[in-house]
Amino acid sequence: MRLHGQVAEQRRRTPGDAGLASRSTDLLSLGSFVVLGLPDGMLGTAWPSMRVTFGAPVGDLGLILLIATAGSVLVTAFVGTLIRRLGVPVLLTVSGSCSALGAAGFAFAPGFWLVLCVAVVAGAAAGMMDAGLNTAVALTGRTRLLNLLHGAYGVGTAIGPLVVTAAILGSWRPAYLTLFVLDLVIAASWLRHRRRGGTRAAPAEPARAAEPQPAAQWSRRRYRWAVAMGMTVFFLYTGLEVGAGQWEASFCRGHLDLSATATGLATFGYWGALTAVRIGLALLPRPAPPRAVVRWGSALAVIAAAVIWVQPGTALTVLCFAVLGGALAGVFPAMVSLTPVRIGSRRAQHVIAWQVGAAAAGGAGISALIGLLIGRTSLAILGPSLTVLAVLVVGTELILTRLAPIRP
Repeated sequence: MRLHGQVAEQRRRTPGDAGLASRSTDLLSLGSFVVLGLPDGMLGTAWPSMRVTFGAPVGDLGLILLIATAGSVLVTAFVGTLIRRLGVPVLLTVSGSCSALGAAGFAFAPGFWLVLCVAVVAGAAAGMMDAGLNTAVALTGRTRLLNLLHGAYGVGTAIGPLVVTAAILGSWRPAYLTLFVLDLVIAASWLRHRRRGGTRAAPAEPARAAEPQPAAQWSRRRYRWAVAMGMTVFFLYTGLEVGAGQWEASFCRGHLDLSATATGLATFGYWGALTAVRIGLALLPRPAPPRAVVRWGSALAVIAAAVIWVQPGTALTVLCFAVLGGALAGVFPAMVSLTPVRIGSRRAQHVIAWQVGAAAAGGAGISALIGLLIGRTSLAILGPSLTVLAVLVVGTELILTRLAPIRP
């Protein structure tokens, strides 16, 4: 009788109902990425006060990020399998629950040791959310939604510093309590979505499966090099994006001598520019060519990072952090959308998840490395570090294009 009722319910559904279900899925996906971006915008801003609470050296921010990446990279290696077996809603319900656990650990941590313990849980949660939604959306060929998804992430990273700045007059802990509540809302929403008949999994066959599959004509060696170089580009790019965002607050307070409020606004400028440009690219009447977005965005990032290195003045240096954020805004979603074009959609359904895993490793690992450099030298090393990273992104992307040319 239960099965008969389900069949009858499916027959009663109208095209309008299906469209509503699709819109609700899109909105929930965007909301999930807003919450995903919050902790990335919060941690760097909260760290100057957090480290005083725990008596930790400034470079230990990198240690948190390094530990978090272990959980993230491990999970992203299996995201494709998890989506097929569990379905997207269940995967994201688990992600939201783990993220809530991590936020609670930060908020109530009696010592720095607990922050380090829950960092791996928070990293795994972020990996499931990031790789799961990126893979599911990219394989549908919906470029606008992919850009909006990363724009939503930017909204979260832009709001994050403001949440911390609002709480920091008393303590940084209420900001993480707020994140805990939002994570629970996301987890409950995906669970409810599944129970109401949300999509169980990504399509069995990618939307572009009928198109040519370039990698099928390559030697195994060329394919491996192309995949490895693609993962390297994602590793370096995200290290640049996250490294700049995480260390800007410490740089502004400890090197530029800005106040806590001015530092929060400066960090908001970086993440805000990242967000505004991503949303702008998604809303263009005619989408910008992804290859051009990667090429010109990376080149502008080199210039902005070089100005931060030179430091011609406090105002101009802070402004160039915002320029750097705007330059990088479209690069990540453009590279994701180019992956099926480079190698074909059949292999891309696995490679995209690996690229997101490499991105997570880069965001944490390179930020940790910058922290070690800061600890051994000073905060002034941030400018040279960002410049070198930007140049490496340009160089490795050019090598990737030689290995896996983009079809016209």
